[in-house]
Amino acid sequence: MGPLIPLGQISSGWDFIIALIIGIAFGFILEASGFSSSRNITGVFYGYNFVVLRFFFTAVIVAMIGLEYFDYMGWIDLNMIYILPTYLSPMIVGAIIMGVGFIIGGFCPGTSYTAIAIGKLDAIVFTLGLFLGIFIFSEIFPYIEDFYYSGNMGNITISEVLGISNKLFTFIFVIIAVIAFYVTWLIEKKVRKTINPYKFE
Repeated sequence: MGPLIPLGQISSGWDFIIALIIGIAFGFILEASGFSSSRNITGVFYGYNFVVLRFFFTAVIVAMIGLEYFDYMGWIDLNMIYILPTYLSPMIVGAIIMGVGFIIGGFCPGTSYTAIAIGKLDAIVFTLGLFLGIFIFSEIFPYIEDFYYSGNMGNITISEVLGISNKLFTFIFVIIAVIAFYVTWLIEKKVRKTINPYKFE
C-alpha cells in the first residue's frame, strides 16, 4: 500500500530489520501500557480495569483516522490495503474460544510474549498451552476444514456491510469509543469503591 516511501529507496533486504524495530517498539508499548500483567488484562471482564479496551480503542481510532487522512492527502491508496476474507461462522466460534482463553489465562497470544520477555511464569505456561492448541488444531483440521471455510463473505468491511462510507463509519466509531471511555470510567469508579483499592496495584 502507499507507498509512503518512494519505490527503490529501501531495498527488500531491510524488510526484516524494519519488522524487528517495529516489533520491539510494539512490545515496549504493550509493556508500558501494563499488558504484561494478567490482572490488568482480565480486569476488563471484572469491571475494575478497562485499560485493554481503552488501549485498543485508541489504537483503532488513530489507525482509522490516520488512514483516512493519508488517503485524503494522496499518500496512500486504501483500495490497495489487503482485507482478510470473512468466514463468519468459524470466526464467531474462534472469538468465543479465544475470549474464554483470555479470561482463564489472562493473556492473548501477543501479550503472553510481552509477559515472557519480563520473566512471567504464568505467561510461559499460557504460551505452552498456546502451542499445544496449535498442534491439536493442525491435527484435527482435516476433520473441520469444511466448517473452517464456511460462511465466506469475501473481503468485506463493516462499512460495506452497513452500506456507508469509510469516513462516516470512522466518525461513528470515534463517537462510540468516546462513549465507551466514559462508561467504562463510571464502571471502574463504582467497582473500585467495593474492593480493596490496593488489591490490583
